[in-house]
Amino acid sequence: MEKEILRMAEAKKKHHLIEYANGKSLDEINGTVEVPKNIGFWKALLMYSGPGALVAVGYMDPGNWATSITGGQNFQYMLMSIILISSLIAMLLQYMAAKLGIVTQMDLAQAIRARTSKGLGIVLWITTELAIMATDIAEVIGGAIALYLLFGIPIVIAVLITVLDVLVLLLLTSIGFRKIEAIVCALILVIFFVFAYEVALSNPDWLGVMKGLVPSIDTVKETPVVHGMSPLAGSLGIIGATVMPHNLYLHSAISQTRKVDHDDDDDVARAVKFSALDSNIQLTMAFFVNALLLIMGVAVFKSGAVQDTSFFGLYQALKDPVFMSNGLLASVAKTGVLSTLFAVALLASGQNSTITGTLTGQVVMEGFIHMRMPLWARRLVTRLLSIIPVLLCVLMTAGDSKIAQHTAMNDLMENSQIFLAFALPFSMLPLLMFTNSELEMRGKRFANAMWIKIAGWISVVTLIFLNLYNMPSTVAGFFGDDITASQTHMANTIAYTIDFLVLALLIWVLYDIYKSNKAFTEEEKVGKQESTK
Repeated sequence: MEKEILRMAEAKKKHHLIEYANGKSLDEINGTVEVPKNIGFWKALLMYSGPGALVAVGYMDPGNWATSITGGQNFQYMLMSIILISSLIAMLLQYMAAKLGIVTQMDLAQAIRARTSKGLGIVLWITTELAIMATDIAEVIGGAIALYLLFGIPIVIAVLITVLDVLVLLLLTSIGFRKIEAIVCALILVIFFVFAYEVALSNPDWLGVMKGLVPSIDTVKETPVVHGMSPLAGSLGIIGATVMPHNLYLHSAISQTRKVDHDDDDDVARAVKFSALDSNIQLTMAFFVNALLLIMGVAVFKSGAVQDTSFFGLYQALKDPVFMSNGLLASVAKTGVLSTLFAVALLASGQNSTITGTLTGQVVMEGFIHMRMPLWARRLVTRLLSIIPVLLCVLMTAGDSKIAQHTAMNDLMENSQIFLAFALPFSMLPLLMFTNSELEMRGKRFANAMWIKIAGWISVVTLIFLNLYNMPSTVAGFFGDDITASQTHMANTIAYTIDFLVLALLIWVLYDIYKSNKAFTEEEKVGKQESTK
């Protein structure tokens, strides 16, 4: 009788759309990939490869495209070094995120929630959900435009069609996590080869590219201003589009998909090592994609020729020989191959982000507020909320010129990134503090080495400062190009208020973590004293 009651209770629980969750991170896939111990280096690397690809997707999503191409158009190869530095910082942060998940068996959201109060957990959950929604807006815009460009589907209908990617997610969740990783890798390769092909036809100045990789003080100057952009603004745009908070939560969760013997420190160390290699390889690919985008801006198009840097404008430019930098590109552009490949890459990028955005949403929901929804339901809710501002933008500009409509969608995509700037410090700082701590990381072996601590603090403090420093210009972007003095004053007021809230919330996070660690340390001391009696 008791067994029957338990069975009925379990069946009833399974029908709930929202359930309580306080177990392993992404429990359905946690520890599901077996990795034999006695295998060679290359086979082990292959077995651990995959999570890095899902993370790398966030570093080459549609939100990055316009920033890199415009940077190339305006400043040639100068900002190549910023792409390189951003990629190296991303490698450092993603290494720490993967290590946190493997060593502590908690994702970043769970780790923060375990060391903070319930109220703060809810605030951080809302902040992170807004950041995820901001990235989803970019995917909606990118996917809808790709459907319009490839198949001529009206934008409003194309935006609504993007909701159906929940069906793609349902299909993927039924085929196993390793197959999902393989599909994501294949789509990344599609994006890479499309841009590699277009850049190869452009015959760029490779010496100029190599020189651009050397950091220069010119990249952070506020002059010259080209088409409304300074080198500093271009650098901040690239950094802001590259390092994203949700990737840190995601990586700390999916790094746990490999089965690890946590009673064996050597097995844990092996998992950390190969997860770091996987991540660095995939992020190197993301670096090449972003570098190719910047090179496209310099070498594929004539210097300063593309005035409309929205996806529409870039597509039109790639099919118009007038915009091409040489005769070979012009002849290929006439066939429509370049523009079609660009739209295909845009669609592939949007579909990739469907998978990663949904998984991240589940991670932060379970970690911060201990609630779980089916993946399809999470995707549907997030996407329905994300299409509202996009539909409003399309409908409100329906009577404007084509360029005005394109610019409005591009501005919406760029302005939505303000939520990323707001959420980033609350993921980076706790991550660094946790992985620096021997107490959290099972001793000295898995805590960050001194050089990683130094590099980590420099990176985190610099990124937080740049995000706060750039907040006024980010907010000013909401008012358009022809901003008045009163609007500038309002933008500055809003920006400084946001900066204050970020700093106040950071202090709250630090205080909660400090207080929790102090209590935990005291308990450890008492436990040791009692064990010696």
